[in-house]
Amino acid sequence: MPYVDGFVLAVPKANLAAYKALTDLAGSVWMEHGALSYVECVADDTPYGELTSFPRAVQATDDEVVIFSWITYESREKRDEVNARVMTDPRLKHAQDGPPFDGKRMIFGGFTELTRF
Repeated sequence: MPYVDGFVLAVPKANLAAYKALTDLAGSVWMEHGALSYVECVADDTPYGELTSFPRAVQATDDEVVIFSWITYESREKRDEVNARVMTDPRLKHAQDGPPFDGKRMIFGGFTELTRF
């Protein structure tokens, strides 16, 4: 059954180019190790809600932009295999030393597919 890792995070607008460079590399590494797709999206229409919203969820400030991304895999088992290889890939070592965003505010999780058209 298809499996998806999803992410929501806030990136300082001043760091968006650095974030894109990181995700260009990360996307190619994930795909090389077996992911089916790797998608990064920048918020365009995500108003700050009174109770809930994407910006509120990651405590985005006025100088940050919300990123919504996902990676798809053949299955949960394949995801675990791919991620194990990715986490030891030396090309991503520098990314773990200081990403261009506050990782403590990133929301992430794994999901099984419910519906697809």
